[in-house]
Amino acid sequence: MKIEIFSDFACPFCYIGKKRLELAIKELGMEQDVEIEYKAYELDADASKEIAVPLIQEGVGSSDMFQAILDHAKEVGLTYNLDKVLVGNTENAHRLAKWAKKYKRDGEFIEEVMHRYFQQGLNVNDSEQLLSVVNHVGLPVAEAKQVLSSPEAYQEELARDRYDIQQIPVTSVPFFVFENRYGIKGAEPLHVFKETLQQAASYIEKQPKLQMQGETGASCDINGCD
Repeated sequence: MKIEIFSDFACPFCYIGKKRLELAIKELGMEQDVEIEYKAYELDADASKEIAVPLIQEGVGSSDMFQAILDHAKEVGLTYNLDKVLVGNTENAHRLAKWAKKYKRDGEFIEEVMHRYFQQGLNVNDSEQLLSVVNHVGLPVAEAKQVLSSPEAYQEELARDRYDIQQIPVTSVPFFVFENRYGIKGAEPLHVFKETLQQAASYIEKQPKLQMQGETGASCDINGCD
């Protein structure tokens, strides 16, 4: 089953939603049945790439909203330190995630960035801090440095994600797409993720299998033709 996750590192509910999906997959015993593809969604593409501003100074929410975020995070085993969160530009983190995908380590990279961002105050504008994540997940740091020093690297991949965002369309994150048929908008309760996983699995099972007709048609394979 293919699951696409549209998210941004700066979105607190994206990490929470990701954890709820993972928990639903685990509780249903579907770990070997799903393939997750991460899609980049930049909440503020115009955010400064040099100056990171403390979230609590941004004036983006009330104390009640922050408490709700903390409560949701706690439900999935996360302890957010919102007083440490620094708001910056997430493009470089997304580009590195696309690069990590070629090593099949994008999931690990994204998880560690989110962990450090919401719990340790990771500054996404700081290349050295991003490279520390790269090193932590066992990826080649020298190659990652080249990606960061080349602003055009992996921009094509980000552009493809923006195209997909427009086609669906995705207007807020997190946003989850299951088998290009079912969608979940936001960090819905656990039971919604479980029900959607089951619906998608049922849909896959009902798809008609290829039925072969005839028995002796002439054909060719790697050993020749007959």
